[in-house]
Formats: sequence, C-alpha cells, structure tokens
Amino acid sequence: MSVRFVSPCVSGEGRQLSGARGPLGGCGRRPRTATPRRCAARSRSPHGSEPGMPKRRLRGLRALLTATAAGALSLIGFTAPADAAGTGASDTWNPPSNLVQPLNEVWRHVESTYPDLYGFKNYGWDQVMANKGSLNYCVRWESDQPVTAQMRDQIHTALKRQSKKWIDQVAGFEKFPYNDVPVKIVGWAVKNRSTLQWSDNSVDIYTGLDGGGAPQCAPDCGRFFHQDGNYSKCPGGAARHYDQSLWLTKGFGGGAGGDWGQRIGSEYMLGAVNQDNIHILLHEIGHTYGLDDFYDWSPTGVGGFLMKAGSADRITEFDKWMYRDFWRHLKSRYGL
Repeated sequence: MSVRFVSPCVSGEGRQLSGARGPLGGCGRRPRTATPRRCAARSRSPHGSEPGMPKRRLRGLRALLTATAAGALSLIGFTAPADAAGTGASDTWNPPSNLVQPLNEVWRHVESTYPDLYGFKNYGWDQVMANKGSLNYCVRWESDQPVTAQMRDQIHTALKRQSKKWIDQVAGFEKFPYNDVPVKIVGWAVKNRSTLQWSDNSVDIYTGLDGGGAPQCAPDCGRFFHQDGNYSKCPGGAARHYDQSLWLTKGFGGGAGGDWGQRIGSEYMLGAVNQDNIHILLHEIGHTYGLDDFYDWSPTGVGGFLMKAGSADRITEFDKWMYRDFWRHLKSRYGL
C-alpha cells in the first residue's frame, strides 16, 4: 500500500530531496488527469542518471489499517487467494482465462508509465539473481522501544515468511532458477545501542543517522548505494552487505516500498509479527519486485487483490500472475 505523492521526489532510502525531478517527468509518473494527482516518485541512484524504484507512501487510511491489523478487513469480491488456488507453479505462461485481459491491461499500463522499465537494474529480481538466490536485509529501528533478542528473531522469522510467500508464486515458473530464496538479516541500525537488548554478535549494529535523523545502516554496505556490487568499503565485506532495508518507524501510518526495501510502522510490525500474512509488508515487497499501485484505475473484471490497496490482505491469484508476468518479461536479461 502506498500513497502517491507529488514532488519533491526522493533521494536515498526514502528521503525527500527538495527540487529533485524523477526521470519520469515531474514526480516520476505522467500526469493522469488535469487535476493534481499524487504520484509514485522515483529516486535517483547515487551513481548518476539511473533511477531508483518508485518510492511509495500509503494513504492515510488509519481506520482501515486498524481493521486490517485486527484481522477484520472485509474482502468483498476479491480474487481467490493464491494459497487457496494452489501455489504449484506452471512451467509456462498460462494464466486462467478470466485473468488474461486484465493481465494484458496491467502490462500495457506498466510499459506506458515506467520510463526505464527494461533499463532499470535494481528490481528485487536483480538482487536475487546477483546473490545467486538469496537476499540480505538490514533493519532500521526508528523507535525508542527496547528490542529483545526474542523480538529480533521474531521479526526475522516474519520477514522470511512474507518474502517466501512471493517467491513461492514464481518457483518453477519460466526458468526461475530458485525454489527457495533464503533471507538473512545481517544488521540493525538504531539511534542508541542500549535500545537493542542483546550482546551476541549475530548481526552488525549501526548507530549512524541519515540526513533526516533516522537510524541508517552503513551506506558502504548497501546495494542501493552500490549497485555495481562494489562493497570494498563495507567493514564486513560483500558477505555482510544488505540488499534491502526493513525500516520500522514508530507512529508510521501505512507503508512504503521500492528497490531500497520496505518501510512500515514499528508498532504495526510487532503487533502483526506472528500473523501468517502481514498485509502491508506483503504489499510493499510487491513494489520491490516492480509491481504497481492501482489507486486511479482497475483492471477489467478483477475484484480485490493485494496490490490494490485495502482490497485484499494476502497474495491473490491475480497478484501471482502479475508477479510472474514481471519475471517473464525480465528473465532474458539473465540469459534465461
């Protein structure tokens, strides 16, 4: 889920840069109407002209989010959940007949609104392939709430569970080479070391801050900042680099997602940590792999689905085939 927001666009991991203009023109999307619209901004890469993935913000649907966290979201007319429909991957592109038209509409929309769809090289897909089938995360804990070792491990388990739900939809499909993509948390960033109530060295600890005063994992170790894969200045070397950040912010109502990772409320994450489907996090991970929002249009004949904010709380059959569609259009870049 995310709110489309107007200029200024973003630079770095979700921070606004005054006066910046995304490569899509304006804030990264073509104007959709004559009236002001909120739009998905793209951030600029630290390497120059290459854009970052859309940086997303959620609409202020606090009542809806509260209902979602309580498991009370009403899913009226939603597409069948992918787990209910079966996640066994088809070897080739063969979506259900009722989804063919809306899937074609979605991809035409993607091709017409993403300015560098095929040139951009930091989708979640690119990260998985660069790591030969794994992902590294760093947690940005923007809260003064103490974190125990048990809480740390619960967050890791929850993140792995949500990531796996997406990978399961593409395992075995159209030469996707991995049945499982392990997720490792290699570091935590925090303002005060004392907030983290463990003494083991299982993860790297960072106490540096970004320009907005939020805890920041070492840029020298971050793929967002080093998309060339050069981690020579990372204290732990390439093995301790992180591909994405899980940014957990006290009082953050909603979510954001892009190639840099995902941002959700710390209270929301802790409250949902044992849920099978952590709705907002799942949605934001979808953005990391390139999936779009659907605030101002709906594909023909499709009811609720995860990437249409507030209309489903899990990956549906339609989400699954949109996800697969992205893979099948990008796989040639990996020689597959």
